Amino acid sequence: MDERAEKLKEQIRNLPLNPGVYRFIDVDEKILYIGKAKSLRKRVASYFVNKNDLSYRIRVMVSKIRQIEYTIVNTEYDALLLENSLIKKFQPRYNVNLRDDKTYPFIVIKNEPYPRVFPTRKRIDDGSEYYGPYANVGSMRMVLELVKKLFPTRSCKLALNEPNIAAGKFKVCLEYHIKLCKGPCEGLQSLKDYEINLNQIRNVLKGNLKDVEVHFKNCIKELAELFDFENAQLYKEKLELLGKFQAKSTVVNPLIDQVDTFSMYSNESFAFVNYMRIKNGAIITTDTVEFRKKIGESNEDIIQLAIVSFREKYESNSREVLLPFPIPIEIPNIRITVPKLGDKRKLIELSLKNAFQYFQDKLKSNELNKDRRKNIELLTLVKNDLNLVEIPYHIECFDNSNFQGSFPISAIVVFKNGVPSKKDYRFFNVKTIEGPDDFGTMTEAVTRRYSRMLNEQTPLPQLIIIDGGKGQLSAAVTGLKNVGVFGQVEIISIAKRLEEIYKPGDPYPMLISKKSRTLKLIQSARDEAHRFGITAHRKKRNKVNLHSGLEDIHGIGEETTRKLLAEFKSIKKLKEATEGEIASVVGKAKAKIVMQSLHENKITPPDIS
Repeated sequence: MDERAEKLKEQIRNLPLNPGVYRFIDVDEKILYIGKAKSLRKRVASYFVNKNDLSYRIRVMVSKIRQIEYTIVNTEYDALLLENSLIKKFQPRYNVNLRDDKTYPFIVIKNEPYPRVFPTRKRIDDGSEYYGPYANVGSMRMVLELVKKLFPTRSCKLALNEPNIAAGKFKVCLEYHIKLCKGPCEGLQSLKDYEINLNQIRNVLKGNLKDVEVHFKNCIKELAELFDFENAQLYKEKLELLGKFQAKSTVVNPLIDQVDTFSMYSNESFAFVNYMRIKNGAIITTDTVEFRKKIGESNEDIIQLAIVSFREKYESNSREVLLPFPIPIEIPNIRITVPKLGDKRKLIELSLKNAFQYFQDKLKSNELNKDRRKNIELLTLVKNDLNLVEIPYHIECFDNSNFQGSFPISAIVVFKNGVPSKKDYRFFNVKTIEGPDDFGTMTEAVTRRYSRMLNEQTPLPQLIIIDGGKGQLSAAVTGLKNVGVFGQVEIISIAKRLEEIYKPGDPYPMLISKKSRTLKLIQSARDEAHRFGITAHRKKRNKVNLHSGLEDIHGIGEETTRKLLAEFKSIKKLKEATEGEIASVVGKAKAKIVMQSLHENKITPPDIS
């Protein structure tokens, strides 16, 4: 037995039988894995006793363990909480269940005078109020739309403080005229009235729809007593809108309030856990997550982990949890119910349907991946036809674009497993080349692309395709030599005229059938690179051509430029305007700056040569 194994065996022997959290550490003192256990010694020993029962991934992890650390806790639930906290903090490589890189949206009530209400994916510690997160963007938008119709609030970013409003610095916009804002910018809505609306918005976002209903009924009653039947009718319409939303949201008895529901569908390797949060009989949050089963992990273990993870993620303070089966731990101040009949059982069944549907969707996705795996046959054919060393699972194709030498860019498209990987597409704005130099552009693009990949330690492709003939191929080879990877990556070019394939060092094209699937894949990559390059080039050209010159004036920003061009349509008409006319759009100070620049001819038309 080697020294490492003997040392680990001694550490396991000394582990306590208490519940706790263990951490596997590698030779670089990095945490490989964090887990919880009823009995630390028994759980950790299971990784070393029957190694053949472990997956390949876990066997690799175990081979890297050099040290075992642990923390003892009082209860298994405490172990769950600590495990969750540590995984979120350290993000170990071999923990997959609790790692979540998605950013879910929130609805924020911004901490500012006359607060705005809008969606965001970033939480900033500035005193603002955040509601969510929402796993479903559609449901979040539905709530926002309801809020906007029931309680109009401003959406502008104006500095609405009392001195600015009193000075008359602002004017109402279209939102006011279509009755989605009450015009606080002109003092048409008081801060007190605005706060009343915000309090009701908070009730909607918290799911307290009964409180909002009572508020509307009180308003209708008060307005009716004042014989203000027109405004009373408006509140009646809002009450009906709220009722329709409530009817659409309510799925069970409205008396079921502040309840979290969990269910799961599992197989030998995975479990799919659905979470639903219920308030006043309405589902206000729902989410489903896939958990990969660890060695010896039961459904009860996974659902315990899910309870901690979901409740923390959605900041739930519900006092009752509905489960499809009992679990062996107690959660402080939480009542755990396993319903057999009635409305609560219906919730479990609805949750289970969602979990099973998630599993079905995953299955369909895997079927699509099977279709992709069929491309291995095609890629093997490409390898043989092109005499490559490896199967080209990762292919990159380069194409240059310019307009009479101007706006040169080089586009890179990526094919993985024989299909486009659009998230990996890139384009380079040429920096070192002037004029229509296609070869120099190609050398720069290839040099920059693969020097960056080497710096970022990203795996290089197995095949590079260059759009062009022997000249472009030679330029690309120079780029590979610049970064020292020529010979490590296979490279070819496809000449447009006769669709001929060239390899470095060979003056003659390769003998490939014009009907071969290999040539069709190469042509597909070339055509995709050309399409992507033309699109990126057009966007760049349009951006430069639309540059007015106003943006270059010190003190004149994008918003001022937009206002001036919207009013005067062109620089020529702006030059014909008087300072007073310009001041009516952007104010006296900025009008003076613009007029001075116009007079000194600092504004010139964009260079599109």
